[in-house]
Amino acid sequence: MAFNSYRPQRAFTPIVLNLIIINALVFLAQNVFDGHTGWFTNFLALWGTGTGNFKPYQLVTHMFAHANFLHILFNMYALWLFGTMLERTWGSAKFLIFYLVSGLGAAITQLIFVQYGAAIGASGAVMGLLAAFAYTYPNVEFFIIPFPFAIKAKWIVAVYAAIDLFGGISGQGGVAHFAHLGGLVTGFLLMIFWISKRRNRY
Repeated sequence: MAFNSYRPQRAFTPIVLNLIIINALVFLAQNVFDGHTGWFTNFLALWGTGTGNFKPYQLVTHMFAHANFLHILFNMYALWLFGTMLERTWGSAKFLIFYLVSGLGAAITQLIFVQYGAAIGASGAVMGLLAAFAYTYPNVEFFIIPFPFAIKAKWIVAVYAAIDLFGGISGQGGVAHFAHLGGLVTGFLLMIFWISKRRNRY
């Protein structure tokens, strides 16, 4: 868990707030409609191509479903933590595009490396935001439990990337490590593309 050393000017920005509301409503619907079969979550989840259950719409819907309360809590906290600053910097339209493209990049990476099983959660899109935040504000410091010292955003990205790379290669179950890495890489590539496009314009 991370606690930021900067204070947002406002509690929420429009797109961040609406994304949190949508995720919360979907999570509520999961708990209402899943029953014993989990059919609604299975409908939203991103299924590997080897399962025979993959459908193109899942590239988007998986971003709004979560496994449990802690899963959605941490993802929405990270969305607020990194997203509010980025949305103020870029504007709402650009922020939404970045978020969704990062989520799509995460989904495609997951499909490439994991053909069986299913994945849900906003983590891939959120990892894209973390990459963008670290690229834009590399020296902003956070406190991450259980460490008693502040860590700069650029090092947090490196730590998370190493953890997910190890987890993905070692095949640790329960976490979509490759989706995390895909979101992270997509976020970095988008930042590089946007910055180079801005320079070429001038």
